[in-house]
Amino acid sequence: MAEKVIVGMSGGVDSSVAALLLKENGFEIECLFMKNWDEDETCPAAIDYKDALQVCNTLNLPLHSVNFSAQYQELVFAHFLKSYRSGKTPNPDILCNKEIKFKVFLDYALELGADHIVTGHYARIEKRKNVYHLLKGTDSAKDQSYFLYLLGQKELAKSLFPLGNMKKKEVRRLARKANLITHEKKDSTGICFIGERNFTQFLKKYIPPEPGDIFTIDGNNVGIHDGLMYYTIGQRKGIGVGGGFGDKEAPWYVVEKDHEKNQLIIAQGHDHPSLYSTTLKAVDLHWIHSDSSNLPETVTAKIRYRQDDQSCTLNTENQNSVFVHFEKPQFAVAPGQSIVFYDGEVCLGGGVIDG
Repeated sequence: MAEKVIVGMSGGVDSSVAALLLKENGFEIECLFMKNWDEDETCPAAIDYKDALQVCNTLNLPLHSVNFSAQYQELVFAHFLKSYRSGKTPNPDILCNKEIKFKVFLDYALELGADHIVTGHYARIEKRKNVYHLLKGTDSAKDQSYFLYLLGQKELAKSLFPLGNMKKKEVRRLARKANLITHEKKDSTGICFIGERNFTQFLKKYIPPEPGDIFTIDGNNVGIHDGLMYYTIGQRKGIGVGGGFGDKEAPWYVVEKDHEKNQLIIAQGHDHPSLYSTTLKAVDLHWIHSDSSNLPETVTAKIRYRQDDQSCTLNTENQNSVFVHFEKPQFAVAPGQSIVFYDGEVCLGGGVIDG
């Protein structure tokens, strides 16, 4: 009997080709379209569903639709707002993977009798000595293991990533060859519930502005900010302070958010030393197949998606926190973002930057 899988169909080219590959390999396939955000003008779920349906019709595969908006609001969006209110910069895509795609969707699929769920992520899963490992996708430009570090053994054991060994151009070539409508569809960017809209204006719908003073690192008052929650460490655009305020014509960057005084601290120039750190503290740790006592002495890490691997050492404080010491100074370490650790191509896990 063929293995039964349920493919999470987003209406994009990656999930379309994931379904195509599984069909060519003889799996029993059903597809599922997840609606995770209430419809509005910037999150066109109806368009994505139409594309997913046309792909499934082309491949002669059944497509189901389910609304996980309530779960998304409770498990992802509420956390997103709470983090921003506290002045941090969260990454909801990571939490969405953990709570929705590899929990709510996974449980839903297993109840339907699926052996595995399938997604179009560019990452790989390998089983070594009865332990599942998460590996980087072979296409370094598309590797998405950073967004998957919160997965554990159960999730990896029940998931398939058919695109893990592929490059994006090959995925599009296969989609075009199979006459899939998504073969030239633009990759989605950002978070669905934010879409193409102005990010600050979106946040203001949920978090009221709390204006305060903008100070330079030298203590000069140079303007008014809208609210610390609307800014992130390393931000350059949207501060509202021109280069003419300084000694040189160079852009200003956010270097600190003083919550006690409600002040935004900025410095001029990308190379300003206050923008760089050699250490940070990470909390809410999650290890995929080990714990901190079994980690290599030296690992690499990413403090943002698509960053080159950075060599570092870990000094464990307790089970839930670790101090990270980098070989080279890191630009714009932002509390609330995730740091993800690697041993070569193996994703070890990660945590949330706390400072």
